[in-house]
Amino acid sequence: MTLQSAMYQEKNIIQCSAPWRMHEFFAGSGLVAYGLNGMFASVWANDISEQKAAVYEANFGRDHFILDDIKNIKGSELPFAHLSWASFPCQDLSLAGSIGGIHASRSGLVWEWLRVLDEIDNPPKVLSLENVPGLLSTSGGDNYRVLHMALVERGYRCGAIVLNASHFVPQSRPRVFIIAVQEKCLIPKELVGSGPCWLHNEAATRLGNGLPGWVWWHTEKPPRRTKTLKDVIDGDAPFDKDGVLNLVPERHQAKLRAHDTVYATGYRRTRNGTQQLELRFDGIAGCLRTPEGGSSKQYLIVKKGDQIHARLLTVREAARLMGAPDTFMLPGSYNDGYKAMGDAVVLPVARFIGERFLTKIAEAVYND
Repeated sequence: MTLQSAMYQEKNIIQCSAPWRMHEFFAGSGLVAYGLNGMFASVWANDISEQKAAVYEANFGRDHFILDDIKNIKGSELPFAHLSWASFPCQDLSLAGSIGGIHASRSGLVWEWLRVLDEIDNPPKVLSLENVPGLLSTSGGDNYRVLHMALVERGYRCGAIVLNASHFVPQSRPRVFIIAVQEKCLIPKELVGSGPCWLHNEAATRLGNGLPGWVWWHTEKPPRRTKTLKDVIDGDAPFDKDGVLNLVPERHQAKLRAHDTVYATGYRRTRNGTQQLELRFDGIAGCLRTPEGGSSKQYLIVKKGDQIHARLLTVREAARLMGAPDTFMLPGSYNDGYKAMGDAVVLPVARFIGERFLTKIAEAVYND
């Protein structure tokens, strides 16, 4: 064991005593495990990314983490769990990507997850999948339909909800969560509505009205968020990218001039062949991305009086935008940490799903 790994082991997040056990597929950096801590204990986790595995192991240890391609995982070798969580790859379903669809090479790994479930003698009665909103809207909804029917054919009832992380953190990050329960199991009545609610966008509503075995998941809205972008900023980080201010379009320059103090974020985009740095002024960051490509890193622009400066978001700021506490360790390079956060599930969102749905379902299902 290296000195660094020994140091990390001493600081591992202690998984609180939890009544339920879970598998984490596509576990990434572990923010789901952190969010569900005390509710579901992760007894098995898997990812193929060495960078994300380093973050996961630095925070949770390596006893139950398997660094491997999901294609090599055998369901018969997994320990028993009450819940299977799968944050499967989104690249082929994202509106910002090529939209290869749910059978393409990356997002299509969800079928490997289903294969593993089929190989488990006593599979979890509760499932939760996470992906981007494009899962519901691309190909006229067919990408979701085929996945929904695959779950129904395996004896699950399920429904999709859309939850934006902006309810909890100052980052716009809408994500789809599918919650599935074995059809023979009782679902608490208070978790099911008679139709769409604030958790269902137009695409989810359209799908829910036309699919068998659909569950209209329902819960009350969380309290209004009070934290803004300013609250996650590291005041000591140097501003070293002032040159990008020349890329701010005039309409956004006018907004900067209109206020004495501004905290804004922006991505570089190409419009009509011209590169621009487009800003948002609503007190929240844009959706974090992985650091591949020249326009994938988010800039922070701060104006105080006559002074305007720019820099990239730090890795720690990215972690704060994902709801991770400052004690959450982020080993590796800037790109490693940024990727670990840009590809993760927002911690308080996972906690909300756990508290409002998964624990109540588990109690009803396994204590019946």
